[in-house]
Amino acid sequence: MSRFQVKKVAVLGAGVMGAQIAAHLVNVKVPVVLFDLPAKEGPKNGIALKAIENLKKLKPSPLGVADDAGLIQPANYEEHMGLLNECDLVIEAIAERMDWKTDLYHKIAPHVAPHAILASNTSGLSITQLSEALPESIRPRFCGIHFFNPPRYMYLVELIATPSTQPQILDDLETFAVSVLGKGVVRAKDTPNFIANRVGIFGMLSTMIEAEKYGLTYDVVDDLTGKKLGRASSGTFRTADVVGIDTMAHVIKTMQTNLTEESDSFYRHFGTPGVVAKLIEKGNLGQKTKAGFFKKVGRDILRYDFESDEYVPSGEKSDEVYGRMLKKPAAERLKLLRNAEGNQGKFVWAVLRDQMHYAAVHLQDIAHNARDVDFAMRWGYGSKQGPFELWQEAGWLDVAKMIQEDIDKGETLSSQPLPEWVFKGPVADAGGVHTAQGSFNPTTGQFEPRSGLPVYQHQHFPENVLGSEAPDPATAGKTIHEDGAVRLWTLDDEVLIATIKTKMHTISPDVGEGLAQAVELAEKDYQGLVIWSNDEWFSAGADLQTVLPAFMAGGAITVNGMEQELQELMLRLRYAQVPTISAVRGLALGGGCEMAVYSSARVVAMESYIGLVEVGVGLIPGAGGLTYIARRAAENAEKSTGKDLLPFLTEGFTSAAMAKVGTSALESRKLGYVLDSDVIVANKDELLYVAIQQAKAMFQMGYRPPHKRLFKVAGRDGISTIKGSLVNMRDGGFISQHDYDIAGMIAHIVCGGDVDPGTLVNEEYLMQLEREAFTTLLGHPKTQDRIMYMMNTNKPLRN
Repeated sequence: MSRFQVKKVAVLGAGVMGAQIAAHLVNVKVPVVLFDLPAKEGPKNGIALKAIENLKKLKPSPLGVADDAGLIQPANYEEHMGLLNECDLVIEAIAERMDWKTDLYHKIAPHVAPHAILASNTSGLSITQLSEALPESIRPRFCGIHFFNPPRYMYLVELIATPSTQPQILDDLETFAVSVLGKGVVRAKDTPNFIANRVGIFGMLSTMIEAEKYGLTYDVVDDLTGKKLGRASSGTFRTADVVGIDTMAHVIKTMQTNLTEESDSFYRHFGTPGVVAKLIEKGNLGQKTKAGFFKKVGRDILRYDFESDEYVPSGEKSDEVYGRMLKKPAAERLKLLRNAEGNQGKFVWAVLRDQMHYAAVHLQDIAHNARDVDFAMRWGYGSKQGPFELWQEAGWLDVAKMIQEDIDKGETLSSQPLPEWVFKGPVADAGGVHTAQGSFNPTTGQFEPRSGLPVYQHQHFPENVLGSEAPDPATAGKTIHEDGAVRLWTLDDEVLIATIKTKMHTISPDVGEGLAQAVELAEKDYQGLVIWSNDEWFSAGADLQTVLPAFMAGGAITVNGMEQELQELMLRLRYAQVPTISAVRGLALGGGCEMAVYSSARVVAMESYIGLVEVGVGLIPGAGGLTYIARRAAENAEKSTGKDLLPFLTEGFTSAAMAKVGTSALESRKLGYVLDSDVIVANKDELLYVAIQQAKAMFQMGYRPPHKRLFKVAGRDGISTIKGSLVNMRDGGFISQHDYDIAGMIAHIVCGGDVDPGTLVNEEYLMQLEREAFTTLLGHPKTQDRIMYMMNTNKPLRN
């Protein structure tokens, strides 16, 4: 069977989106050529080169490692058209002008390889109309691929076919986007702004209209439409600032241009809001110009006041009563909001009602089923639930009646009634659009299951919609042992899975006991052990709410014993007779990082944050983290021709002393927390599958744990050298005295204590030094202040 392989990609257009798409391709090891116009002055590749250099400065970073910007090959349309023939996928990402795009297609068509897919990253132009500029031979290989900004972080990619697009082309591109790019794919119909922007931009317009109607300020609106509503924390107006007010205006313009009163009964509300036009006129386009709906001046955040045309103090919050309402169960929540007497409650109901009304009216036009709308809003706009999920959870027919009553009273933005399928037929009978059989397609009148593409067989527990009755990872498979701390279970009777159940998967004594039991069971009955959890925490490390009270009650002896048990667990993971795999998704901090580095191997999701952060609470890594740094430095030095151990310690010491966290799996590899032999997975939903396969492969290749070896340490000379640098930092005011003391302890441990340079030690020796330092610091008032501050505020205290 032939398989579509993407060996090289061309991205056409080195603007904001094109350059960042190229950056993400580099992140996932896909060679990429970034094209733009030839520069009028200087090197012909000047435009592409400038865009590539700028990638290193952007925040959040589009690159897993900033230096990888150099892996992007710059090109221009005058000199390098021949490079297109080497590419299996060509992504056009130039400005949203139909004439510019079609002109470019005429130029590139003769150079596109006969097998290559050509895709446009347009955010809303007609894919079918674009295809008409291409020769007949390319049209079957042409489609839309709509990334969301920023492409590295936004999960959603919309794929859009034309009537001429071969089905296999879309299947191949979806497989590539899911498994290689790590995206959630939704197939949209070729309608203006597709799914996410069609519903999402309508939602933003609705929010602005309803906010003006009820007299609410931008900061209050953002407070109500952010996390309290289960949406992105940036709310509505800050989101517009991040996206770019000009970008938002362009998408609105696409709706104005390509829709009519006949095609969209909400059309009269698609005018560019006056405040948006005013901000664009002033050049205040949001975050990229440092001013939009909000503006930061020093430490103060100001908001724009349309009437005075000035920026005024912000920070106003919504009434607490509505915060409490929004925590109620869905059915009660919507009824309370609809019947609220205050304007803030009326506003929230109106915003939710408007979006559900719009999604229902246009479901058949824009999407193949209701699931695609909900996924598009979750993945593209950061909503916890899509509009249909909320509607269904709150009681389908009850909510439908409330919406229709508002329509009949003239309170909605359109007088168009809800579609008949809302009240009659399979949806009404099932109590919603999502069922175990699939999600409702109004064109066929059937519930359609999720895609059966082979790539999805690698996702044991993919994201799903409410009502789908998908398997729950908390109960799936066969449970071997479960208590309040851990669940030990298996999907195939071959690999044991350990899931930590504590909040943020902190490692309490009970968790440590459960994981030790997991190693024992895996050695006895299984091919390996995988430590995995289905959320954004791998582990936040040691449970400080257990450690500090234990110290207060039992003193250093009690905590010393707890730390020793934790260290012994790490050694059990490292020297287990079967492979132990840490499947890291999200955050692995402190003890979570230590658990990962002591496992036989790691399978890490691309967007994972890994680091030893104990300094932030005035402690040192006490479960073997510093021992790991010392051992790895010695092992790396052994492979080198140099005899000085200190250069190999520097990175690890600095990372621990500064609580440095790798903000991607790639950066964590540079820090030494992820090894070259470890697997990095782009799609978080493939993590468990890959980890299980890795455990089996290692076992079947005759896995044996590493030998316990003695290794060299830098000794007192290394400590003196590091402390010399620390003195300068302290005296220069860069670190506090307490920071200096902690960093000195870290140096003492990673260099092996007061011994001669080159002394051979074992892991247990260094772990003892860790315990001594850990318990000493735990008794220090400044460390106790840091711990209490962190526990109360979730922020570090510098003292």
